[in-house]
Amino acid sequence: MQFKAFFYVCAIIFSINSVIAKTYTKNYYDTGELKSEGWIENNTKNGYWKFYYKNGNISKEGHFNNDIKVAYWHYFFENGNSDKEGKYENGEKTKWWLFYNSKGYIEHKCQLSHGVKNGYCLKYTNQKLTSAEKYKNGQKIKEWFSFSSFKNENKLSDLK
Repeated sequence: MQFKAFFYVCAIIFSINSVIAKTYTKNYYDTGELKSEGWIENNTKNGYWKFYYKNGNISKEGHFNNDIKVAYWHYFFENGNSDKEGKYENGEKTKWWLFYNSKGYIEHKCQLSHGVKNGYCLKYTNQKLTSAEKYKNGQKIKEWFSFSSFKNENKLSDLK
């Protein structure tokens, strides 16, 4: 009987600690504007977070796991237009990332691994595809300026 009572007391304490340990927090600039907001669990960022410029526009948003960026993140210029977006794994940029100019138009899409270009980069000018580059560990290997030359030397399935 004492074991059951002990078990129930522990379960209640654990439940209370779980509720208390995860809180939604907001941080402010000295001037009073919202700086960031998101979930804190066990004194670390866990879950969805938003960060803001002093003008009130969002600067970035995404998920944390134990203070490490994970999943999909979206970054913005101070004017509110998209800056870049892509996926994090264990705090490092990975897979396809999109990079925009200050007007919000895509400048290039790149495959990243461990935060550096590793794979293909598609470059755009005035919203039109102008060239493709191939990178290995951050070093450019080759660039193509026509679809036919790219297709002759590469597999389109490598772009997925």
